[in-house]
Amino acid sequence: MTGESDLRKLLSGMRPQLNPGRYVFTTVAGGGGVPSGVTPVVTVSEQEGLTMVVRLEEADALGLSYDYVSGWITLRVHSALEAVGLTAAVARELADAGLSCNVVAGFHHDHLFVPYERSTGAVAVLEDLARRSM
Repeated sequence: MTGESDLRKLLSGMRPQLNPGRYVFTTVAGGGGVPSGVTPVVTVSEQEGLTMVVRLEEADALGLSYDYVSGWITLRVHSALEAVGLTAAVARELADAGLSCNVVAGFHHDHLFVPYERSTGAVAVLEDLARRSM
């Protein structure tokens, strides 16, 4: 199933959804993999170790260190991996609102990790962008 690549359709149909919970970025060194008791929503293998985005409660239970607590927003439009401009447009809009944003592309959707305390406001910013893109 091919995703959408038209930027206007992507923006107007993104339907941002704030997922429940607080999420953190953490890392484990070496090649040990995902620790038992952790169910990451994202993993990235880097030379320095395995980066994971996990629920705050899981990180705390295992004593994993972190310093960025985020809300997780899913853009519910099925974006094509080769689509051009969605990440830039979303990041620009959030930056203009003074919000940091860490973007992860999944096969079906894009996922945004924004400061937890401002995550509801971030959804409102994105909903406004979607309305203006119709």
